[in-house]
Amino acid sequence: MENQLAKSIEERTFQYQGSLPSLPVPSLKESLKKYLESGWWCSMQSPALDILLMSFMSYQRTWYLLAVCKLANIKPFANEEEYKKTEEIVQKFENGVGEKLHQKLLERAKGKRNWLEEWWLNVAYLDVRIPSQLYVNFVGPSPHFEHCWPAMEGTQLERGSIILWHNLNYWQLLRREKLPVHKSGNTPLDMNQFRMLFSTCKIPGIARDSIMNHFRTESEGHCPTHIAVLCRGRAFVFDVVHEGCLITPPELLRQLTYIYKKCSSEPVGAGVAALTSEERTRWAKAREYLIGLDPENLTLLEKIQTSLFVYSMEDTSPHVTSEDYSEIFEMLLAGDPAVRWGDKSYNLISFANGLFGCCCDHAPFDAMVMVNIAHYVDERVLETEGRWKGSEKVRDIPLPEELVFTVDEKVLNDIYQAKAQHLKGASDLQIAAYTFTSFGKKVTKKEALHPDTFIQLALQLAYYRLHGRPGCCYETAMTRYFYHGRTETVRSCTVEAISWCQSMQNPSTSLLERHQKMLQAFEKHNKMMKECSNGKGFDRHLLGLLLIAKEEGLPVPELFEDPLFSRSGGGGNFILSTSLVGYLRVQGVVVPMVHNGYGFFYHIRDDRFVVACSAWRSCPETDSKKLVQMTFHAFHDMLQLMNTAHL
Repeated sequence: MENQLAKSIEERTFQYQGSLPSLPVPSLKESLKKYLESGWWCSMQSPALDILLMSFMSYQRTWYLLAVCKLANIKPFANEEEYKKTEEIVQKFENGVGEKLHQKLLERAKGKRNWLEEWWLNVAYLDVRIPSQLYVNFVGPSPHFEHCWPAMEGTQLERGSIILWHNLNYWQLLRREKLPVHKSGNTPLDMNQFRMLFSTCKIPGIARDSIMNHFRTESEGHCPTHIAVLCRGRAFVFDVVHEGCLITPPELLRQLTYIYKKCSSEPVGAGVAALTSEERTRWAKAREYLIGLDPENLTLLEKIQTSLFVYSMEDTSPHVTSEDYSEIFEMLLAGDPAVRWGDKSYNLISFANGLFGCCCDHAPFDAMVMVNIAHYVDERVLETEGRWKGSEKVRDIPLPEELVFTVDEKVLNDIYQAKAQHLKGASDLQIAAYTFTSFGKKVTKKEALHPDTFIQLALQLAYYRLHGRPGCCYETAMTRYFYHGRTETVRSCTVEAISWCQSMQNPSTSLLERHQKMLQAFEKHNKMMKECSNGKGFDRHLLGLLLIAKEEGLPVPELFEDPLFSRSGGGGNFILSTSLVGYLRVQGVVVPMVHNGYGFFYHIRDDRFVVACSAWRSCPETDSKKLVQMTFHAFHDMLQLMNTAHL
């Protein structure tokens, strides 16, 4: 990291933004060909496309989570007659309305450097009405407990001052554009999402939310310099810059201690923050009422919205070890909604036993942004052995300001209802987060097998064994080679992957044939990942065609009403929602996209794989713990298969 920072003197964080290529529109013929290949096996559609389809066909958005339950019994395979009919529909689409929509999409792309950006933000995030704090946000524990900071009561405030200091230094690097530009080889990647980390907040709307971003680099001008602190239902703000420089850990400790003692000796606050955990339209209406009750409430809301980030002080003490992260994940997602501002891009959460984590709104950026800052902070904690080694002097800085909202019985009832619905949903959440320690990246690399693909195929085999059918799955691919690029969907449930899974379950299949089929599945997945990262995926393309039809006031094309399309993703049928979190010590998780599905997120190290899997307890079909255990068994089976092939 230090070497990268030295190099960054010559390069500014955002200097390549103007020269990045525009997001391309893929070939219609190729996109439809890939769609047919994926649709033959199992359902795996983009969440944005699913959400839009339901809206486009006049369904209520609140139906979203219920609809997927009805899809649980859809068979994952198409028979020959169904597939032939779908081929005819695709051919008709390609030669007819599809080509017209494609041409209109190409026209749109001529006038925009990223034809998808606004659409994706609206359809995937801002139009969604379900509560975002639990169902959309992503969370992750800080890895400091693995080295300098094991869980210990009485350390929350001191450690909090140090972790705040390192986060603020990262903010300062970004302000000065000294954060290294991310690159793939020598090719710079888009860095725009990093602008959304600080001083960013989602604002609820009746039909569509919006995002307010107040971050500015030093060359661009003034930027907010305060943070918000939530503790026991109360809210505070204080400035982190004094006399032109960041306040130090001893000074931060004084501020945190003041807040903690005040909240410990006085009544619990109203917990206005809990409103951010509500269904989006209800929260928008509650916010309008809150502002109408007292205009000063808007001023207080804006202080939280513009803050660099929210620092959440929890009273709970989750258990965690380097082998089992399950409880801290559940507490990060299901914790006290009165000390989370669910709309903030970054909630830094501190627990009573000196553990930390984050809860982030997914709309403004993807998890790689949080992985980067979490790794930076973790490295700083390691370097300093978790201690502050500078001056203990505390300057005469203003005490934190408490934000006291004007509330009435209606607001208090809204808060009560928000807490109740959040805690009810959270109680249904099951998370299994464990570490596989038998081997890691070193072993898979030695076999010339990509470790990410290794885990994806193991997951396919695990799901196949556990449920007796293919696992409808998508994996996130990044498209940051392009201007404001975010993600594309890799459909991991390929013909080759299922053929290999079937061979592993067939006792008459030879080890040689199993090994050959596994290598074929590896090759196909690697090819898809490369294509998607290079703007040649098809999920976002199909989304674009559907959105063009909507904007033109056209009927839903037959392609999207085809029963096989529904089985391949229409209606929200994402059984496996997966993503590689990275190759560092940082881990994260999101809830399942559907009621009968799983969220499956993992990071890869030289000697281990760490997996976090989420499911809903109320679904009798799913069990996150069993899926993780089956995946670990699949790791061993794949290693044995590789070793046998050498004999």
